[in-house]
Amino acid sequence: MRLIIDTDTAGDDTYSLLLAMKTPGSTLEAVTVCVGNVPFDQQVENALATIEAAGFSGKVPVYCGARRPMVKPWEASTMHGNDGMSGANLPLARQRPETMHAVDAIIEKVMAEPGEIDILAQAPLTNIALAVMKEPRIAQAVRHLWIMGGTDNAVGNITPCAEYNFFIDPEAARIVFEAGFNIILSTWTLTMRSGLFDEAQLNEIFAMNTPLSEFYRKVSAVPRQTAEARYGRPMSTHPDSLTCAIALNPALIESARDAVVRIETAGEITRGFSAVHPPVLGSRWPEYKVNARVVESASNDGFFQMMKQAFS
Repeated sequence: MRLIIDTDTAGDDTYSLLLAMKTPGSTLEAVTVCVGNVPFDQQVENALATIEAAGFSGKVPVYCGARRPMVKPWEASTMHGNDGMSGANLPLARQRPETMHAVDAIIEKVMAEPGEIDILAQAPLTNIALAVMKEPRIAQAVRHLWIMGGTDNAVGNITPCAEYNFFIDPEAARIVFEAGFNIILSTWTLTMRSGLFDEAQLNEIFAMNTPLSEFYRKVSAVPRQTAEARYGRPMSTHPDSLTCAIALNPALIESARDAVVRIETAGEITRGFSAVHPPVLGSRWPEYKVNARVVESASNDGFFQMMKQAFS
């Protein structure tokens, strides 16, 4: 698979990059950075440091994209520590970002070879929305658009109604879901069902004692503390790397359904909510066109084994 990853690089975003670089049969064509988890320039450095840690320095170009959401202001999160890497103090990477804007890089790479490249969007969808607004043909030229975002009509992780990526830029999410992409949606609901590592799994990774398992241990420290405080047991959540795993190996998907996904942009309580429903709800509802395939469950063990292989 040939993959572009659009990321707000912090914590689990980095493991997704590692999977894309270290999984046989996968080619990470580019990393594009978008507004999101931590201050923008730090996200760029986190992406570059991850590429260097994987031994791919100079082989995967990194492009800088949107530094703010389309409409409303945004504040960085401390979910992954102030630097997005749990204070791991990784050395400054030798590789530097490219001069081309991420939106232009996405358009150029996709339109050069229509139908050949998948995009994994694991950040707010600002870069993707700007790209399709500038060049609408990319919606049909991208082979698949794998999106980590939203919930499947369930509780969010930043508000009771919203998942972080869609909450930060719901206007961008709405544009993307209405643009005609071939979307596979991996939600926070899926993460809570299939993307958690328990204490035994974490200890198994730590015991590997490889440079990348140590990278994982350091970078995951603050999110693990946050997850344990929130959910009451030692664990780690992996929304982005789970999405990357099912993109690279769709056989991990255990169940999925075609659905209409609509994004709330105006609600005082529900801003960023993703309404997931069938195309026809009854005589009182208009008929909508299916715009996404929503993954409902995936193999946790298969995902775990892919992560271990990447860290080996």
